[in-house]
Amino acid sequence: MTSLHLQSVKKSYENVNVIHGIDLTINSGEFVVFVGPSGCGKSTLLRMIAGLEEISDGKLLIEGADMTHQPATERGIAMVFQSYALYPNMTVRGNLAYPLEVMKRPKAEIEQAIRQTAGRLHLTELLDRLPRALSGGQRQRVAIGRAIIRHPRIFLFDEPLSNLDAELRLQMRIEIARLHASLGNTMIYVTHDQLEAMTLADRIVVLRKGQIEQVGAPLELYRDPDNLFVAGFIGSPKMNFLPAEVAALAPGQVQLRVPSLGIQALTLKLAATCHEGQKVTLGVRPEHFQLAPDANAPLSFSAPLSFSEMLGHTNYLYLDVGQERLLVIEERHATHHEIGELMRYQLDAGSCLLFDEQGMRLR
Repeated sequence: MTSLHLQSVKKSYENVNVIHGIDLTINSGEFVVFVGPSGCGKSTLLRMIAGLEEISDGKLLIEGADMTHQPATERGIAMVFQSYALYPNMTVRGNLAYPLEVMKRPKAEIEQAIRQTAGRLHLTELLDRLPRALSGGQRQRVAIGRAIIRHPRIFLFDEPLSNLDAELRLQMRIEIARLHASLGNTMIYVTHDQLEAMTLADRIVVLRKGQIEQVGAPLELYRDPDNLFVAGFIGSPKMNFLPAEVAALAPGQVQLRVPSLGIQALTLKLAATCHEGQKVTLGVRPEHFQLAPDANAPLSFSAPLSFSEMLGHTNYLYLDVGQERLLVIEERHATHHEIGELMRYQLDAGSCLLFDEQGMRLR
């Protein structure tokens, strides 16, 4: 197993800076996921680690050795691409064998490696097929097999599931998770899908505009985001954001007005410094609401139902709270509601998050 360190890594294309000084340590055996919107630099960063893109400034260390300017073949890294990148004129057996043939391994060793890899990835019955005779999921397993057969120190995955349908994506997520559990290698995985990130990662690296916004375990980012961007990006449906204003202050707490919900006195614990009249943003996850027993319930509000997503075990209710703003509420008991129905809920104050005018978390 192998650790990896990025020290003030930058990437520029002529006068355009796309990666702005990344500092990151990936521990031996970790499964780390780079996640962020399109154009945030996650694939570029992965290709820099792989040696497919030159590092403009900074250092890349693998197991303490400086690999910044070493060619890709010297880094002990295998990469699985979104496009599979299989040789169309070679069978599955040929695609698996090719990396070892290039390394001039003995034929007996190659054959044994093919059997082991094919067995691990359920490819044994497909060894004599050409890629065009395989499904998308089978092709992706061959691409993964071609990577693991070399026994690399680090695996890199560049959005490997984005070409698959929903059912196959779920199946391949399970396969990749099992692969990591059985091999124990360091793995770095790029995706724009925060669901993949949440279900696969030991740690998630959230990127935006070539910079790291936050690094942490999936539940840490979900429950304790550092800023509005991370809070909104991690979680589906996304966190509700409501404009609020500081109404009063007391030691260790703040009282807020939330006009869109008609709440005049929401009290939260807060150690950060605020001032009366300060404009802030209140963040509330869809699951942090509950039905209010009556109009006098603490922190209760009412709003008409604009839309309902009925998923069987769960409903997501979209309430119209004015100013073209929809509040998303998770309803676990999945009751049928009519559009326009007046819904009454109350807020769970202990689960609310607060952000300042710059979008940074107030704790």
